[in-house]
Amino acid sequence: MKKLSLLLALTTATPALAASSNPFSGHFWTLTNTNLIVLLGFLVFVGILFWKKVPSMIGGMLEQRAEGIKSELDEARALREEAQSILASYERKQREVQAQADAIVAQAKKDAEAAADKAKEDLKASIARRLAAAAEQIDAAEAAAVREVRDTAISVAVAAAADVIAKNMGATEANAMIDASIDEVAAKLH
Repeated sequence: MKKLSLLLALTTATPALAASSNPFSGHFWTLTNTNLIVLLGFLVFVGILFWKKVPSMIGGMLEQRAEGIKSELDEARALREEAQSILASYERKQREVQAQADAIVAQAKKDAEAAADKAKEDLKASIARRLAAAAEQIDAAEAAAVREVRDTAISVAVAAAADVIAKNMGATEANAMIDASIDEVAAKLH
């Protein structure tokens, strides 16, 4: 009954009647008072909101949203930590690979230098053997005849000089090729 009278009072109060009341006239509890109508409408509205449990629904929705945001932040934090660990792993592997590459280049340089030194020593030994052989031939030819010695000495000297020149040019070219190979290995590893 009370609700019905309130509803009747709300429907019979028109905006024209509510606007015509003077808020300072002292008749606050009349239905012609605008302030009373607004207050009653507001209280009814707030009552409906509480009756339908709207504040708790809004609170629940806000809590769900907050939980969703928190879970997304936790997931993002976990993904960031995982990405950082993967990055650190790749950086560590890159350093290891770089160290291995540097070691390979250093070993290749040592090997190339050793091969060059051995080639020089072999060349010197070969020249020494050939010179010794030429000296023996010269000594044997001296005993035969002076003229034959001269002719033999000239031909042996020419042959020995040609061998020495050919071997020296071969060694220089060999050294140049070894240096070029070292540079090529270094360029491919970097």
